[in-house]
Amino acid sequence: MFTGLVESLGRVTAVVDEPPGVRLVVEAAAIAAEATLGESICTSGCCLSVVRIDGPRIEFQAGPETLLRTTLGGLRPGDTVNLERSLRLSDRLGGHLVTGHVDGVGRVESLLQDGEWLTCFFAAAPHLLGQMASKGSVAVDGVSLTVVDVTDTAFSVALIPHTLAQTTLGRLSVGGRVNLETDLVFKYVSRWLEAREVRP
Repeated sequence: MFTGLVESLGRVTAVVDEPPGVRLVVEAAAIAAEATLGESICTSGCCLSVVRIDGPRIEFQAGPETLLRTTLGGLRPGDTVNLERSLRLSDRLGGHLVTGHVDGVGRVESLLQDGEWLTCFFAAAPHLLGQMASKGSVAVDGVSLTVVDVTDTAFSVALIPHTLAQTTLGRLSVGGRVNLETDLVFKYVSRWLEAREVRP
């Protein structure tokens, strides 16, 4: 479990084919210094297990399902990823509950600059948008954000200068793909209501 508050940016140094998946090698000295084998780290929204630590580098394995349903299959050496270690029960929950289980991929529809702030509009699948509400929470590439508005085809978020500087969201461009995780509570309530409707 995570909070959606990015701890560090990591740089992908290698993507090694390990059929049917890949091994991702990420340089992130601050995270690597305290990481342990088997630990879960949210990597641009995806919960991955540490399989090797080599000095400042952390290695993860990503299987076919992860590569198919997230943006990790498109990572290349030199790309940057958001990193967050798992939540401890004694930590403050500064963001919202994030599982690291990506629900789907969104696409940057437009970007509206307003001084140092940036409003981003993301196109997403209808079933994902149905689990969002204005002033609700969403994780975009693992970053906890508040939904500004949601329509039948897209949702928007407002990014403050700090978020733009400290996460990969400052590198967004129109047409770019992002990992999306809708609010955990919203999903469970939605599923409960669906189950009640189909009962005889």
